[in-house]
Amino acid sequence: MITPTVRGETTTRNTSTRNEAADQRKWRELTEQVQEAGQYTTRAEAERVIRIVLSALGGHVTGDERVDLARALPREAAEVIASQIPVTRPLTAPEFVDAAAARIDGSTPATARWDVSSVLSVLADLLDQDLLTRILGQLPPGYALLFGRAELAPAQ
Repeated sequence: MITPTVRGETTTRNTSTRNEAADQRKWRELTEQVQEAGQYTTRAEAERVIRIVLSALGGHVTGDERVDLARALPREAAEVIASQIPVTRPLTAPEFVDAAAARIDGSTPATARWDVSSVLSVLADLLDQDLLTRILGQLPPGYALLFGRAELAPAQ
């Protein structure tokens, strides 16, 4: 039973509870999608990889794109993105994979590429294509492939 003590408080509390439940559902769906894409045996393993990849990505995406990316993700993922300090020099795609490999126990360059692509390709499917294009525009060449997209080069 909900007993309002201040006008409007009940609505705020109910909305907050619904938002938390929806956010937890979105986080669970994200981890399940990454678990399936990466063929991880447990959801915990998928969550660990998501956090590592998003923390690396969070330092590379800045400005409005970073804000919009955080808004498009479940709160738990958004907090990982938003908590990162922007990098002073963006890593190339291979360097990005190597940096992720250094943070994933027992990882090799091949398994790290798999892990990064598993997370980023799911992310690409979740994001508005305009936002994805803007994010890729901030990143050095080569990242589109990690997001499961073709790397298009301008005609010369």
